[in-house]
Amino acid sequence: MELTDLTARRLLDGYREGEFGPVEVTRAVLERAARIQPAVNAFVRLLEEDALARARASQERWRRGEPRGLLDGVPVTVKDILLLRGHPTLRGSRAVSPSGSWEEDAPSVARLREHGAVFVGKTTTPEYGWKGVTDSPLSGITRNPYDPSRTAGGSSGGSAAAVALGAGPLSLGTDGGGSVRIPAAFCGIFGLKPTYGRVPLHPASAFGTLSHVGPMTRDAADAALLLDVIGAPDARDWSALPPTPGLFSAVLDEGVRGLRVAFSPSLGGQVAVDPAVASAVRRAVSGLAGLGAYVEEADPDFSDPVAAFHTLWFAGAARVTQRLSPEQRASLDPGLREISAAGARLSALDYLAAVDVRMDLGRRMGLFHERHDLLVTPTLPVTAFEAGREVPGGSAHRRWTGWTPFTYPFNLTQQPAATVPVGKDAAGLPVGLQIIAARHRDDLVLRAAHALYRAGVATAPPAGAVVA
Repeated sequence: MELTDLTARRLLDGYREGEFGPVEVTRAVLERAARIQPAVNAFVRLLEEDALARARASQERWRRGEPRGLLDGVPVTVKDILLLRGHPTLRGSRAVSPSGSWEEDAPSVARLREHGAVFVGKTTTPEYGWKGVTDSPLSGITRNPYDPSRTAGGSSGGSAAAVALGAGPLSLGTDGGGSVRIPAAFCGIFGLKPTYGRVPLHPASAFGTLSHVGPMTRDAADAALLLDVIGAPDARDWSALPPTPGLFSAVLDEGVRGLRVAFSPSLGGQVAVDPAVASAVRRAVSGLAGLGAYVEEADPDFSDPVAAFHTLWFAGAARVTQRLSPEQRASLDPGLREISAAGARLSALDYLAAVDVRMDLGRRMGLFHERHDLLVTPTLPVTAFEAGREVPGGSAHRRWTGWTPFTYPFNLTQQPAATVPVGKDAAGLPVGLQIIAARHRDDLVLRAAHALYRAGVATAPPAGAVVA
């Protein structure tokens, strides 16, 4: 048994039974992280000293039979967009100075600290999390665990690679247009974008209410456990939701029997999907039907909202770079500099017109979910492509949104959406299936995903995937 292969829930069972302890597990995770780093570049920094200190304190609590919270001693990584007290958060940018006190935790990080989690490291991100692949002028390229010549996806690519390769079973990612689900799908792990506000965010994202914080884990059960911890209100986020009446972990086993599932293989013919992806997703949907769900092919009633998304996204990029000096601006990723300039040219009326599109899309999806409990699609129409590129080679698109048409619409609507690994293509690259529910029905997404894992339709990544 490799300790780095185990889920968070299995680690907690081991601590409880005295089978192994947090110090042993943390050392194994740190060793795995150091070993994979040259191949995939998942981390901007490892926190060995702090991690071992927290692991020793946790081990003593377990020895006394007094564990703290739900995740005491479990190794966790944090995307370098979220504040982690005592360590710089550079957001993949040379424009952010590492000097400073760094005395505050993001709300999700604060909840992990309260529950005794062990912080292993900060994971890579593109600059300010602006695109669907992970490379930046500061940190370089993050690579895919199954083929290092391919991208890990983004913008939470470091978190996805770390979880896939056993460098901690849990990670915090952020998702403004797919940034949890894209890399999770490319790296063969589970990723959840919860309902907006379920996980508080501070400081507020420059990309506004598009941006969610979400779990990236080896399976859906671990994601439910992590959401139980981080899905608590925080006074610093005025848009945070109130507590849920119960634990997400408690409803996982209710399954999908009787749920009404709409399967949209291509959003009504709007998306060209790679045949290997389409085949793996269709097989998994058949698995849902076999578990008792009522499945029918049905497409949501909307056309591609990419223009509205670009307006909101580019305006956010302009905002995040607004105060940079000419020298700092010159150091930016050229793509970020380009969309920031485009965002600065937008008017308030342009922005409000995009908000109108967003509101209408939300209305349409609200009506759709009166008829269907879940919507299922491919997570992405392609598998991982060449690292260091924003779009696949030969693509007619210039921006990452051209190959992520299944993800960003549901940031506009703020719905919960998850990706589940359901197969591989001929090159051995993972395929993801996306599960979406109405706002505030994160429980249904987690139940359906967990049912697929229990049935063997979805599987956790092999230990170390390929490169370790």
